[in-house]
Amino acid sequence: MLKQKELMARVKELVQSDERISACMMYGSFTKGEGDQYSDIEYYVFLKDDTISTFDSAKWLNEVASYTLLYQNEYGTEVVIFENLIRGEFHFLSENEMNIIPSFKESGYIPDTKAMFIYDETGQLELYLSELEGPGPNRLTEENVNFLLNNFSNLWLMGINVLKRGENARSLELLSQLQKNILQLIRIAEENADNWFNMTKNLEKEISPENYEKFKKTTARLNELELYEAYKNSLLLVMELRNLVEKQYQLTISDDFLGKLFNYMNCHFKR
Repeated sequence: MLKQKELMARVKELVQSDERISACMMYGSFTKGEGDQYSDIEYYVFLKDDTISTFDSAKWLNEVASYTLLYQNEYGTEVVIFENLIRGEFHFLSENEMNIIPSFKESGYIPDTKAMFIYDETGQLELYLSELEGPGPNRLTEENVNFLLNNFSNLWLMGINVLKRGENARSLELLSQLQKNILQLIRIAEENADNWFNMTKNLEKEISPENYEKFKKTTARLNELELYEAYKNSLLLVMELRNLVEKQYQLTISDDFLGKLFNYMNCHFKR
């Protein structure tokens, strides 16, 4: 049995026996049938309103299993690394905050809400989860395409300018940001945008081998010449993607403008 499965069984046992807990749901890879030996376990635990102020999450998580690290990340999530090096993310909220669940729909397609259900004594959890069923938000929109092209152009020009200035590290940081725009453009062009916010998830399986190879050429180490090549390949790929999506969307970024960026790079970059 996977170590994650053992931890999941223990969480289920605890939430069902702890009178302070009203409901519990799981999310992440195991609810999508994608969980494996490298996956995290991720939960929302809803506490009775009169117990949340005294609830000791560190002590409760230690009852799940011994851990070596526990901290609250920038989003307020309790992040735990158990002694077997399985990661866990736990949100401990009050029962009256259960109405947050329908907002998860914005994150994308959720295939199996039944797999998310762990425990509920309120009768509300299944109702909220049912609102997540069906297709997620439509990402294949003109608004998204134009934002991505505009944002890419802005980040690309900023990155080239700081690269010319000799700020290689900053240029590399900006490259990582514009790569996200590229991946979302690829997903729009290929009409495969379920993993919209986590755009690198399952990338090797979810985009075409041709675009994967082209995306690889947009990566670089902290080296001036490698960065130059990555920026050049990034722009060439986006120019290609722009011409593909132009058949379906009214675009605000012209091919001539992207060509102007390309000429700017070639004319002003000193090698």
